[in-house]
Amino acid sequence: MTQEPTMNAIDAATSVLVLVDYQGRLMPVIHEGEAVVARALRLARAAHALDVPVVGTEQNRSGLGPNLDAIREACALTLSKTHFDACADGLVQALEAAAPGRDQVVIAGCEAHVCMMQTALGLLRAGRRVWVVANASGSRRAFDHAAAMARLSTAGATIVTHEMVLFEWLHDCRHPRFREVLQIVKEEA
Repeated sequence: MTQEPTMNAIDAATSVLVLVDYQGRLMPVIHEGEAVVARALRLARAAHALDVPVVGTEQNRSGLGPNLDAIREACALTLSKTHFDACADGLVQALEAAAPGRDQVVIAGCEAHVCMMQTALGLLRAGRRVWVVANASGSRRAFDHAAAMARLSTAGATIVTHEMVLFEWLHDCRHPRFREVLQIVKEEA
């Protein structure tokens, strides 16, 4: 089942942020890995400020180790998995338990063309609306990342950047948390 791309805005009140596999043994080989992690952490900090739940996943923790400490701390829960698609290990149920009624999923992670992509596809099949944060996702090779973004776009996910998400979550410069989120945006080097 393919979901048609949505023109709807990302709404903080109905969103959940999923951070896929930012694991210690994996990140050193990810293309521009430090920048990818920094953007994922900005997303998580803004999510916390705006009451958007944050859920993480870890692939084969015994082989790849845990998520980076900062990512792990940013997540209300971290789902251990062996399938590349976290939905096969209970992600949809975990999201419903952690964030009941929230059908919008903002997702970022590594590797973009494997676990993050397969998880995003699984979420689409489960009927979720999915926004993939391209610049907070990484692969070892840039062409694998590009191929994943192209495939996800044609599958019905909307490809975005972290700033697109943050400003759509705010919706208005009069939002009570605008200055706090703006500071997070300004931290970008």
